[in-house]
Amino acid sequence: MKNLVIIGGGTAGTAMANKLIKYLPSDKWKIIIIEKAKEHFYQPGFLFLPFGYYTRDQITKPAKIFFPKGADVINCEVDRIYADKNLISLKDGNSIAYDVLLIATGTRISPEDTPGLKGELWQKSVFDFYTIEGAEALARFFKTWEGGNLVINIADNPIKCPVAPLEFTFYADEFFTRKGIREKVKITYVTPMSGAFTKPKASKFLGSLLEKKNINIVTDFFLGEVDNTNKKILDFGGREVPFDCLVTIPLHSGDPVISKSGLGDEFGFVKANKNTLQSVSYQNIFVIGDASNLPASKAGSVAHFQADILHKNILSFINNEPLKASFDGHSNCYIETGYGKGILIDFNYETEPLPGLFPLPVLGPFSLLKESRINHYGKLLFKWIYWNILLKGRWLPIPSKMSMKGKITD
Repeated sequence: MKNLVIIGGGTAGTAMANKLIKYLPSDKWKIIIIEKAKEHFYQPGFLFLPFGYYTRDQITKPAKIFFPKGADVINCEVDRIYADKNLISLKDGNSIAYDVLLIATGTRISPEDTPGLKGELWQKSVFDFYTIEGAEALARFFKTWEGGNLVINIADNPIKCPVAPLEFTFYADEFFTRKGIREKVKITYVTPMSGAFTKPKASKFLGSLLEKKNINIVTDFFLGEVDNTNKKILDFGGREVPFDCLVTIPLHSGDPVISKSGLGDEFGFVKANKNTLQSVSYQNIFVIGDASNLPASKAGSVAHFQADILHKNILSFINNEPLKASFDGHSNCYIETGYGKGILIDFNYETEPLPGLFPLPVLGPFSLLKESRINHYGKLLFKWIYWNILLKGRWLPIPSKMSMKGKITD
């Protein structure tokens, strides 16, 4: 009996387990999932919590109900991967041998890596919404806050769900407008990028939306320090932005075990081939989702598209065949813009977000790089898709490779 071990039972790891168990003969292969958490969060829902749209119970389910029958699940933390020995040591003292290893350890925020960020104002005037605890603390704060300088700051890239900070900003504009205190809230979006987004067309469109909503934008700002005493953030060049409430998207890093095991880049993300998703150092190690150093968005849709590619390559590897399936960096993201509207962007390694219709060239029904109500409903529908299709590794009528159908290139 051979072991295919998956480290990480989040979005990517769970989806891959459900895909692979359909193709690996149970009399020859055992799938082992190592995941310490017993709760599974619908992480896109964290964005909604501060504004009262969801509660914790509405975005939380037991992790075990999504793991495939027949897989062994170990609720423990990995201590180290000994890739030269095909061995994993656990923090409970046990070890697991593997024939094929799939790393799906995701990414985490590291506020402690920025001086002053996790200081005396943490979860008092400084909040994140990338964790359930941060989102809930911010929800409590917003219930009684009467206004001031609201600063949304991205410390640096890469981050999980790159559009989430923009969505938060748009939602804040609507939230405080409906509360009747928008004129008392000065919203400033502070980013290390040269515009609202990484891609030119999308950046121009999203930047115009920020301006339309009277939201200030400060660009090329790389967070160096948070001054808790004077309530301001400073970049490495000495620029300052004052805040009364700071919503931070802190530095992100890979799971510490990746660096400890010598498999990561400088941020702790697994170094892998951007097309095959195979480790550049060990042929029997693969990576999926946020854990990789691929130049693709760290988003749920990306993990889904990668899973379609990766399960073919893993099967090819097991059968001593060339890895022919190729991931093109496909990402598909809904961006909530407030007031019941949203934007959809669809892009990959080579092609930036373009206007048009999706997924059908004439019928749509979703519009690309344009605000619409149906895009907002698409975002809401994704929660059901996530629980019932994406996590279970089921087929979606969207190709894993990006299509140019319906896109306007002029």
